[in-house]
Amino acid sequence: QVQLVESGGGSVQAGGSLRLSCAASGFHFRMYTLAWFRQAPGKEREFVSTITWNSDNTNYAHSVKDRFTISRDNAKETLYLQMNSLKPEDTAVYYCAAARFTYTGPSTALDHYNSWGQGTQVTVSS
Repeated sequence: QVQLVESGGGSVQAGGSLRLSCAASGFHFRMYTLAWFRQAPGKEREFVSTITWNSDNTNYAHSVKDRFTISRDNAKETLYLQMNSLKPEDTAVYYCAAARFTYTGPSTALDHYNSWGQGTQVTVSS
């Protein structure tokens, strides 16, 4: 059974940093492209960042580019998101996701992913 468990969320002031982790189990982690999405209250879930199965390609939403860094450790079966220079508009529940199929390229599309974690709350105050 696929499991994705996020951690590392919390409350920080604007300009601060957080590192999110997503521990995976129940599937061949190293074969799948992974991503982070986020959902703010009253808004749709939106793409944040993605990394391919071999870490060769990454992609970021324009709003987080140059502030967030996605990475993965296939040996530990863990996905990370380093978030620096946080802004109040980054406040949301952050979800990690695994692609529907193996060995796919990077994708910003929600329906490219069919396994989701339960989310971790990030709150940034001004």
